[in-house]
Amino acid sequence: MPNAAAIVTAALLVIGDEILSGRTKDKNIGYVADYLTALGIDLREVRVVPDDETEIVDALNALRARYSYVFTTGGIGPTHDDITADCVAKAFGVGISHDERAVAMLRERYANAEDLTEARLRMARIPHGADLVENPISKAPGFRIGNVIVMAGVPSIMQAMLDAVAPTLRTGVKMQSVSIDTRALPEGLYGTALGAVQKEHPGVVIGSYPSFDGKRFTNQIVVRARDEAVLAAAAAAVEAMLSRLESERAEKP
Repeated sequence: MPNAAAIVTAALLVIGDEILSGRTKDKNIGYVADYLTALGIDLREVRVVPDDETEIVDALNALRARYSYVFTTGGIGPTHDDITADCVAKAFGVGISHDERAVAMLRERYANAEDLTEARLRMARIPHGADLVENPISKAPGFRIGNVIVMAGVPSIMQAMLDAVAPTLRTGVKMQSVSIDTRALPEGLYGTALGAVQKEHPGVVIGSYPSFDGKRFTNQIVVRARDEAVLAAAAAAVEAMLSRLESERAEKP
């Protein structure tokens, strides 16, 4: 069994009034979850907070103390409500100012001095001591300080930043999974027995996921573990449980 040192965890902090109001539909959570899982990093928590300094600072301090990494999306643009960088600086107790490295990156995009407006220069304000995260799309960088990685909210830019930072991340043993069709057995029939299987296999995570196609419900059981042998044993136990219940159901008059 992998030990705790082999497990790397993360949280995602989504920042923006527009997300909470429904004005913008988040497209980053699922992408980040898939991406980190593939790397061997467990996304354990997602929080969504408004563009409010206290809310952002409190969430950052809570999450960075709890997880290996905290990724943030949103709030690093050129307008007055883009306050993420200032909040990160406050959370870490460091200063913030225009970073010459970031300014140079912006000058690559805005060759004419008059185009590099005061508002755009806001995107070059970086907490002191942070490393920059490259943004090949619009040049305005993200940054990393401690275990916090700050990225844009625009999906294509966020994805590019995630690609840029990924090689520098510590990763753990990847979680593996097996999906098992329940053969049309309803959750109410196998729920208790599935709970018993879970108790017998503490090294795995077992979930039951129903779906509805507009006409009927179908269910799928997903078994997840880091150890292949443990995973195989638990999956076999689930299959045996379903076969037994299926047989008992068929025998009933």
